Amino acid sequence: MFPNMFPLTSGQLPLGTLPIMPVQAMTQQATRHARRVYVGGLPPEANEQTVAIYFSHVMASIGGNTAGPGDAVVNVYINHEKKFAFVEMRSVEEASNAMALDGIIFEGAPVKVRRPSDYNPSLAAALGPSQPNPNLNLAAVGLTPGSTGSLEGPDRIFVGGLPYYFTEAQVRELLESFGALRGFDLVKDRETGNSKGYAFCVYQDLSVTDIVCQALNGIKMGDKTLTVRRANQGTQQPKPEQESVYMHAQQQIALQKMILQPGGLPTKVVCLTNCVNLDELRDDEEFQDIFEDMRLEGERFGSLLSVVIPRPQPNGEPSPGLGKVFLEYADIESSSKARAGMNGRKFGGKEVVATFYQENMYAEGLYDG
Repeated sequence: MFPNMFPLTSGQLPLGTLPIMPVQAMTQQATRHARRVYVGGLPPEANEQTVAIYFSHVMASIGGNTAGPGDAVVNVYINHEKKFAFVEMRSVEEASNAMALDGIIFEGAPVKVRRPSDYNPSLAAALGPSQPNPNLNLAAVGLTPGSTGSLEGPDRIFVGGLPYYFTEAQVRELLESFGALRGFDLVKDRETGNSKGYAFCVYQDLSVTDIVCQALNGIKMGDKTLTVRRANQGTQQPKPEQESVYMHAQQQIALQKMILQPGGLPTKVVCLTNCVNLDELRDDEEFQDIFEDMRLEGERFGSLLSVVIPRPQPNGEPSPGLGKVFLEYADIESSSKARAGMNGRKFGGKEVVATFYQENMYAEGLYDG
């Protein structure tokens, strides 16, 4: 009725019409938070070009390029004042692979590789892998998967209050309820090789760090209470989008607690700790007395097949399982009676800790499990 009421100027869109963004552009924008990585600790002379060339080259070297031929890096933004950069990759998968490059040497200095602050784990989960490919050839660029060298930075987790009878495999299994580990170190006594009751770890997906701290801190494991926090700062609360991961992990922890209680799952082998003195083990006569006492005590509970008590090496080299006593029984009924009967008893003035030990490791002479 009023054709000239809203005249259109040249190039103007009709009322109610919105500009159409290409589908590819919308996809790039939606995935951008998951395609970028934060790179911190850059040297002052770094610029966009050198960073882009370096990370494209490194990604190709480790086999991290999954979006086809060409450079993995499509854009770099550098904050020269604070010495960090945002490196944008072609794909979500390539960005996740780049997370394995934390600690890599760039122009003579190690740099930190992290997720940016706008990274949304719940949204990213639907866009592609959130973890680096485990088959990346990190050795090609001087990195070692799972090495303690990667156990640095603000996302390093301290895990204290671990029962001494927890094996390295058991601690790893507990921690891996939350995801793959980039680095792990169970601290052990240099002389005996036994656990000191605490460990450090870093996750491949750094966004679960605070989830782990909240979920595990204060949990009872056997006769101990875990202390779990960031190694260099206080605990933080998980973000709302991390709650689903947290709930799933809690279920896994409940299962792990059942398995990791004193004794663990029953086997035919019982491992005793805190019952022998290293000086007594060095003396041949005293060692024979201890061995005979252990054999007689072990036979009280059933058919005992073998006894192993590792001794210190004459040359001072580490002796696997030093400080432990292993009792192998013919059946689980006997070993279960032995574990229940000997755990907590006093032997030589010490309170013995008795746990089950993996039969295959015992058979192969692996006493440090």
